[in-house]
Amino acid sequence: MPDRIILEVCVDTPAGLAAAIAGGADRIELCSALALQGLTPAPGLMAIAAEAEIPIYPMIRPRNGDFVYGGEDLDAILRDIDAARDAGLAGVVIGANAPSGELDVDALAMLVAHAEGLGVTLHRAFDLTPDPFAALETAIDLGFERILTSGCALNAMAGAETIALLVERAAGRIAILAGGGVNPSNVAELVARTGVGEVHGSCSGPMTYGLGQGHEDRAYKLGFVQDGLRDTDQETVAAVVKALAGIQ
Repeated sequence: MPDRIILEVCVDTPAGLAAAIAGGADRIELCSALALQGLTPAPGLMAIAAEAEIPIYPMIRPRNGDFVYGGEDLDAILRDIDAARDAGLAGVVIGANAPSGELDVDALAMLVAHAEGLGVTLHRAFDLTPDPFAALETAIDLGFERILTSGCALNAMAGAETIALLVERAAGRIAILAGGGVNPSNVAELVARTGVGEVHGSCSGPMTYGLGQGHEDRAYKLGFVQDGLRDTDQETVAAVVKALAGIQ
């Protein structure tokens, strides 16, 4: 097990970004629309994040849905990689599948080459591949720094056995970033079961609103505020940091 476990927190709002940093996150995956599993963040949020003193990796995902991308999608991804570089961010989070589910090697080779000079994380398009161990070797050959994975399961605890095998097979050639349902109550067990050196979570809590009486109700009725909205919670981030410190 590594001497220190890295905590990456995914955020999609300026307030969430501030909460993650204040709570002690080591790295940020910057997104929009986490309720849709994350889309490319807006330029304004990238600019704010660029002021942070920890690495910021924006998710580059131009649309909701799967990761089988056509030419128009790939064009948008290339331009968003440029935007991340122009903003001064440390890296990008990308992924693409062929229609069969395997990693789209041609598309990813082009995207990784275009991201030269930036760090590159392979996102959970990896979890859709029919053979994660073959995909692991592909990701290494393509030059990715790390793979974000739930072990091809609904969450990282359910996929812990596969994650552990990926860590073993990777043998230090690429980092395995365990994500999906990570929280203060399970992160220590997850690390112990898998041997990962990096974990990823939203560390969220119920979103609060600073709206005047009656205003929030009207916003809810018109569809601008939905049930169950969440945002990154500083105390939850700090609780995961504390749990990780306890096992190191």
